[in-house]
Amino acid sequence: MAKSGKGYLSIGLPWLVNIILAIIPVTSWILGGITRILRGHIIAGILQLIPPITVVFWIIDLVTVILSKDLRFFA
Repeated sequence: MAKSGKGYLSIGLPWLVNIILAIIPVTSWILGGITRILRGHIIAGILQLIPPITVVFWIIDLVTVILSKDLRFFA
């Protein structure tokens, strides 16, 4: 599946908006799971929504959004 943009939901949100969404845990967990599912990583998207694992994905998403302006880990 081709990406149409970077960041959450692949809609090309500005970098600052993606950082704000990544900092807020609930939005990061939900939008990260949806983004992974939309990009074809269904298992990673489902794992994103399981409570103990979401903390790991949250930290990884926060770091990758800050450094590369996109979700890079299984997305």
